[in-house]
Amino acid sequence: MSVLIPENYLTWIDSARGIIFDCDGTLVDSMPIHFLAWYKTMQKYGMELPEDRFYALGGMPSHRIIEMLAAEQSVAVDAIHAAHEKEQAFLDLIHLLKPIEPVMAVAREHRGRKPIAVASGGFRRIINHQLELVQCIHWFDAIVTAEDTQRHKPEPDVFLEAARRLGVEATECIVFEDADLGVEAAKRAGMKCIDVREFYQPTRIPI
Repeated sequence: MSVLIPENYLTWIDSARGIIFDCDGTLVDSMPIHFLAWYKTMQKYGMELPEDRFYALGGMPSHRIIEMLAAEQSVAVDAIHAAHEKEQAFLDLIHLLKPIEPVMAVAREHRGRKPIAVASGGFRRIINHQLELVQCIHWFDAIVTAEDTQRHKPEPDVFLEAARRLGVEATECIVFEDADLGVEAAKRAGMKCIDVREFYQPTRIPI
């Protein structure tokens, strides 16, 4: 296992019966690419999403973010349509995607040995495409995305659904996350959480 995982977390990983991974910013270094896609799409609609706020909203589905921004900035917009435009802008940049190797190493080591899942606030087709691109989609026993729950991070539903599909009690799962909303969701689910920001910082792509 990568030495970049802090020593105190190794016992957590070994003792967990199930391991759940967020995708964006956790398994793959996609957040800078997402921000570029947000920047381009929001410019089109005359809205702003500052970079720091973008990172603070990690884990919230795109259409919910757009609804919130539109209300705050008094812009009339079809949030679902704009969200799909944003996701297409992301796909146009997906060739820049790279895996986050310390976290990927954990998934690689435990696939087939323990139940493992992905639990994300992203759309299924985007999450699946990323996992296919870094050649790990077949590792996971369950993949839960925004379409699978009514409530989203910081609510615990996505993690609880992942645990249910794995057949593991929530309190026996450990979560890998990279965003405050996701960390809060894991805690609300009664799961231990490893915040990957403690040992990995995303690449920044200049605009």
